[in-house]
Amino acid sequence: PLGMGALGPRSHPAKSSASASRNLSTRPSRRVAVPRPCASASPMSPLSSPSLSIDVKEGDKNVTIHLQGPSQAGLLCSLTSAFISLGLDVKKADITEKDGTVDNMFQVAKEDGTTVSDEDVAVIRQTLESLLASASSSSATRSRPKLRVRGAAEGNKGELLHELMDTYSTDSVLSIQRAIINHVEYTLARSRYKFDDLEAYMATSYSVRDRLIESWNDTQTYFREKDPKRVYYMSMEFLMGRSLLNALYNLDIQDRYREALDELGYNMEALVEKERDAALGNGGLGRLAACFLDSMATLNLPAWGYGIRYQYGMFRQVLVDGFQHEQPDYWLNFGNPWELERSASVAYPISFYGHVSVHEDGGRQMFKWNPGETVTAVAYDTPIPGFKTKNTINLRLWAAKPDREFDLQAFNTGDYVQAILSKQRAETLSSVLYPDDRTYEGKELRLKQQHFFVSATVQDVVRRYKERHDDWDAFADKVSFQMNDTHPTLLVPELMRVLMDLEGLGWTKAWELVTQVCNFTNHTVLPEALEKWPIAMLEKLLPRHTQIIYDINWRFLQTVRTKFGDDWGKISELSIIDETEDGQKNVRMAYLAVVASKNVNGVAAIHSDILRHDVFKAFYDLWPEKFQNKTNGVTPRRWLAFCNPELRDLITQTLGSDGWISNLDDLSALRQYADDADFQKKWQDVKAHKKAAALELIEKLSGVSLPNKSALLDVQVKRIHEYKRQLLNVLSIIHRYDTILKLKREGRADEVVPRVIVVGGKAAPGYDIAKRIIKLVSAVAEKINNDPDVGDLLKVAFVPDYNVSVAEVIIPGTELSQQISTAGTEASGTGNMKFAMNGALIIGTMDGANIEIAEEIGEENMFIFGARAEEVPGLREERAQGKYKPDDRFTHVVDMIRSGVFGWADYFGPLVDNITYVDYYLLANDFAAYIDAQSEVDAKYKDATAWTKSSILSTAGSGFFSSDRTIRSYASEIWDVEPCPVERD
Repeated sequence: PLGMGALGPRSHPAKSSASASRNLSTRPSRRVAVPRPCASASPMSPLSSPSLSIDVKEGDKNVTIHLQGPSQAGLLCSLTSAFISLGLDVKKADITEKDGTVDNMFQVAKEDGTTVSDEDVAVIRQTLESLLASASSSSATRSRPKLRVRGAAEGNKGELLHELMDTYSTDSVLSIQRAIINHVEYTLARSRYKFDDLEAYMATSYSVRDRLIESWNDTQTYFREKDPKRVYYMSMEFLMGRSLLNALYNLDIQDRYREALDELGYNMEALVEKERDAALGNGGLGRLAACFLDSMATLNLPAWGYGIRYQYGMFRQVLVDGFQHEQPDYWLNFGNPWELERSASVAYPISFYGHVSVHEDGGRQMFKWNPGETVTAVAYDTPIPGFKTKNTINLRLWAAKPDREFDLQAFNTGDYVQAILSKQRAETLSSVLYPDDRTYEGKELRLKQQHFFVSATVQDVVRRYKERHDDWDAFADKVSFQMNDTHPTLLVPELMRVLMDLEGLGWTKAWELVTQVCNFTNHTVLPEALEKWPIAMLEKLLPRHTQIIYDINWRFLQTVRTKFGDDWGKISELSIIDETEDGQKNVRMAYLAVVASKNVNGVAAIHSDILRHDVFKAFYDLWPEKFQNKTNGVTPRRWLAFCNPELRDLITQTLGSDGWISNLDDLSALRQYADDADFQKKWQDVKAHKKAAALELIEKLSGVSLPNKSALLDVQVKRIHEYKRQLLNVLSIIHRYDTILKLKREGRADEVVPRVIVVGGKAAPGYDIAKRIIKLVSAVAEKINNDPDVGDLLKVAFVPDYNVSVAEVIIPGTELSQQISTAGTEASGTGNMKFAMNGALIIGTMDGANIEIAEEIGEENMFIFGARAEEVPGLREERAQGKYKPDDRFTHVVDMIRSGVFGWADYFGPLVDNITYVDYYLLANDFAAYIDAQSEVDAKYKDATAWTKSSILSTAGSGFFSSDRTIRSYASEIWDVEPCPVERD
C-alpha cells in the first residue's frame, strides 16, 4: 500500500520517521518528526554515536549544542532537518571534520525569539539523541567521496558544503517514490495526485538522472583531481537507444524502481514505451560508438564522447504504398530528461568563410583567420553509467545557436525576415544527420557540420588541458583523440590552427603534438565512402584550414620523395590532394587522417588486411607500424543481459553467477550443456517466448498478419545498400515462392519449412537504387502475403523505421540472421555479433566479422556460402568480359520481376538491369550457393535438437565479441590510458 509520505497531505520531508518530537516555537505548529539519516541502500557497519552536550545559561535565548565523535554519513543533513522540525534557527555553526571525526558546534535559538526553558532543552536532547542513535545503527548509508576541487571553498565552508551532500540518494522504494513525486511537482509542475504515463516517465527519468549526476559529478571531479590521460572519442553518430532501463540495470536498482512504480499505480514497461529513441545516429557506426561508451564507463576509463545533438535525427522512415518517405524525427518534442544543457557555462564560437591575413610578430609570420560568419556551439551533456562500477562518464553533444539570439536592429528597421534568418541558418547546422548531399548546398552543410563539431571539441579539450597545465609539454601525455571514421578528420587542421595561430606554437612543435594525439579508425573499403571534399568548397568555407592542409601535404610529399625519389606515380598515389583529369582538386580525407594519425586501425581481421594491402597499401609500405586491427564488439549488457532477461537468467542459473556479463568469455562454459536435453528444453522455451514477442512487434509495425508462430523467423535488418545485398535476399524469397507454387498442394505442408522473412532498414534519401529495393521488398510481400496458394508457408514483412528499441525485441527472438554482403565489402558488421550472442544462427558470406565469428563458434554452426574476398576481383573481370553464364534459377527469378509478376515492372527496370549487365556485387555468382545454403537451413531446422545445439554454441562462442574486449585493446595498444576508478568511502 502507498504510504502517506508519497502522495498524502503535505508535510515536512522528515515526516516519515518513527520518533516524534514537538515544535518548540509558539508559532503555528508543524507536524514534525526526527528525520532519518540522509542515507542510501548499501549496508555499512554500525558506528558509535558522537557525544552530545547542550549548554544553556539561565534566561538565555540561545542554546549551544556540541557534537564530538566519529563522522557519520548524512549527519549534517539530518541535524539540519531536526533543527527545522524543532522550530530552531541556527544562529552560528562551526563545522570541523578531521581524520574521520567531527567536532561541530551549533548555536541555535527558538524561531519566535522566546527564552529556552528546561523543558525545551529536554526535548532538544531527546530528539537529537534519538537521531544520533538512529544514524549510528543505520544499515543503509553510502558515503560520497570527499574530493578536492581547485578553486573551491576550503576550511569550515568547504566542510559544510561537503557534509550537506555527503551521501548518495537513497534507493529505498519510499525514497524513490518521493523522488519521482518531487519531479512531478517541482520539475514538471504537475499535480502529484494526477499525472499520465508520459509525465510519469519524465519524472522517473529525472529521478534516475539525479542519481547519475551524483556519480557523474564525483567521477569528473576525481578525474580533474588525478589528471589522468583522457580519451576523446569523436563520432558524427551515437545511436544510443533508450536510456531508462539501461541506466536502471547499470545502477542495479531496476527491481526497486519497478516496485516503487507499481505502488504508485504505474507499469514500468508502459513508461519505457513513452521514451523516444535518441535520433543521434543511423546504423552500425553510431551503434558501435554507443557500445564503446558503455564499455569505457564499465572499464572505468577516463573518456568522453563528442558528437552533434541533432534536432531531427536522420529521418523517420514511413512507407506509403511500399515507397520510403522521409519525415523529421521529432524526438525532442517533449524534451530529453537525460541531457544537461550547458549554455551558461560551455559555449564556443565556431567560424566559417572570411579570409586569412598575415602579420609579423617578433620576426615570425603569423596567420589570422578573419571569419565571415560565426555561430555558437552549446554543450549538452548526457551521463553514461558503467555496469557494476561507481564511475559515470560523459557524452557531450554540440547544438548550434546563433552568435546573437535576435537581430534587434534589423527588426526595428522593419526587416523582420532578416531578424530571424541568422538564427535559422545557425540552427540548421545541428538539425539533421547526413543531409542530402546531391546538391552543392547539401555538400556544404555536411562539411559545415563536420567543422562545427570538431572545432567545438578542440576548443573544449584545449580549455580543459590548460586548466591544469601552463605549457604544452604534457599535452600528448594527457590527451588522445579517436576519430571514428573520416567525418572528424578536420580535427587535424583545426588542432594545428589552434596550436599555431591561437597558442603561438611553431609548425614543428604543433605537428609533433597533433601526430601524437590523433588516431583514426577506418570503417569502409568502398571507394565512394572514402570522403573527398572539393578544394574550391573547402577554400571558401575554411580558408585557413585549406592553407594548413596544403602545407601538410607539401611536407608529407617531401618525405615521400626522400624515400621513393621522383617517382611521380607514387607521389600522386600518396598525395592528400587528388587532382582529376579535368583539373578538379579534392582533399582525400582518409589520406589526411592516415598521415596525421599515430595509429590507424581496421575493425575486423579481413578489413584490416584489405586496408594494409589494398586501400592504404602505399601508406602501409611507408609506415607499417601505424596499422592495427581492432575487431569490433558490442556491449553484452544492452544486447544480451538487458534486452533478453529470460536468457540472461538461464545463463546465470546455469553458470552459477552473473560474472559473465562483465567477462563475456565465461559464456564458453555453456558448450558443455549444448547436448544436454534438459538444458536444450529450457533454451527452446526461452527462444520461443522471445520469438513470440518479436512476431507480435513485427505484426504491429508492418501490418502483416503472422498467424504461424512456429514458422522459422528469418531476419535481415540493416542499412539498405547494394553491397549488403538485400536484393539477393529478395531474389531468394521469390525463388522460394515460385518453388512452393510448383509443388503439389496436398504435399506442400510436409515438404516446406514455413518461414517468416523480415527485412528492415533505411535507405539514404538520395540513394535511388536502395529505395527501389525497399519498394521491391514491399511489392513481393504484398503478392506473397495475399496468395492463398501459399498461405502460412511463407510470409514477408518490411519493418519501417528500424531502430535500437525495435532491435532489442527482434534480435532475441530471431532464429536465422542474414549477413550476406559481398565478400570484401563489409568492414565488420556488429548486427552479426548481436544475433549470434542471442542464439540466432547466421547464414552469410565470409566477409567482415563473419570470418572471426566462424572461427569462434564453428562453421558447422553457421551456413556459409559464396565467393571469398580474394576471388572477387577475378569474378568481376570475368563478368566484365561477358564470360559468365548465370544459374538458370537466377535468370528465371529476374525474369519474374522484369515481366511484372510483382507489378511495377518499369520501376524495377534499373534494378534488374543492374544485376543483369553489371552486377558489381556478384548476386548472380553467389545465387546458386545461397539457395543451397537456404536448403541446409531448412534441413537443420527440421531437426530441433541439432538446431538448438547450434543456437547454444552460437551464444557460447560470442565471448570474443564483447566491446569490453575491443576497448581494452584500444586502451592498451592505441590510447595508452589506464582505468581510473573513483575511490569511495
